[in-house]
Amino acid sequence: MKKGLLVILSLLFSFAGYANQCSKYWHKENYKKAFTPCKKVAEQGNAEAQYYLAYMYDEGYGTKQDKQKAFYWYTKAAEQGLANAQYTLAIMYYEGTRIEQDNQKAFYWFTKSAEQGFANAQYNLAIMYYKGAGIEQDKQKTFYWYTKSAEQGFADAQHNLAVMYYLGEGTELDNQKAFYWYTKAAEQGFAEAQHNLAYMYDEGDGIEQDKQKAFYLYTKAAEQGLAKAQHNLAVMYYKERGTEQDKQKAFYWYTKSAEQGFAEAQNNLGTMYGEGEGIEQDKQKALYWFTKAAEQGGAEAQYNLAVMYYLGEGTELDNQKALYWFTKAAEQDIAIAQYNLAFMYYEGEGTLKDKIKAAYWYTKAAGKVMLKHNIV
Repeated sequence: MKKGLLVILSLLFSFAGYANQCSKYWHKENYKKAFTPCKKVAEQGNAEAQYYLAYMYDEGYGTKQDKQKAFYWYTKAAEQGLANAQYTLAIMYYEGTRIEQDNQKAFYWFTKSAEQGFANAQYNLAIMYYKGAGIEQDKQKTFYWYTKSAEQGFADAQHNLAVMYYLGEGTELDNQKAFYWYTKAAEQGFAEAQHNLAYMYDEGDGIEQDKQKAFYLYTKAAEQGLAKAQHNLAVMYYKERGTEQDKQKAFYWYTKSAEQGFAEAQNNLGTMYGEGEGIEQDKQKALYWFTKAAEQGGAEAQYNLAVMYYLGEGTELDNQKALYWFTKAAEQDIAIAQYNLAFMYYEGEGTLKDKIKAAYWYTKAAGKVMLKHNIV
């Protein structure tokens, strides 16, 4: 009897020793030493060790990477109710990482983890409800889970919750609550939130207008590489909003945004090159950037590009291309493009004379204010 007790005690002490070593080395990120004790404890059913072991297989830490073994052990830990394992397993099903993609199983495990208060899972569950992925779309439940996650300080959820308040999705429109949650996310350095909060200050949208705060927040977001913030910051430098006018800085930020493919910035950068504002005039570069923006469907860029082909600026004169781009801009209701297109049909420039089309486009343009489309 005593021998049996000693054997049991020995086994318990052995298990405890392995468990301590597993946890100790894991938290020290010494995965080579953690792997063996974690494997032994995991095989005996310890959920945390199963999660640690899964993670090591998943990342190839302390052992050869093996996604299938990672999946096996994440499942074991998840089935025992470990929230972070349930979350990771859900991600694997959602992304189809070495297993067949399955939105319903992803939804199941995100729900299990979210119900235990795991903020990341609450956020992802909200996204699934919003997209209707693996479940019927439900914006009220989206709102519910974003709120749960946001209240735990998860910046992505705070931002998305603010958007829902701002748009009145899944809840009543409430600009003050949108402002509150944008602020919470912005304070954590979330670039999209910084941009949207800046916009609210810039326009006085639901709050008192404050151009200086808008400038500050656009700068924060722009410095993180957010293209639309870079564009709006450039506009503030160009138009002297919330800061002194500085066309060189406007040019700098338009360039940053344009290089990321932001069409409005590309058009405005083209304008600065065309006019020689903040930079030496360069019609060829103006043509280049107008083309980039026009090809993305930017109506003002399409008009500006048409003018350059019509006048032969930065390129050879080409009435057919001018006609093409005037048409593109005219179809987007740019009045001056409609007028010029009508003129080309009337005179037969770049096309055969067509007085019916000329009359059509003159009628479209009639009564509209003709504005020069420069920087907006």
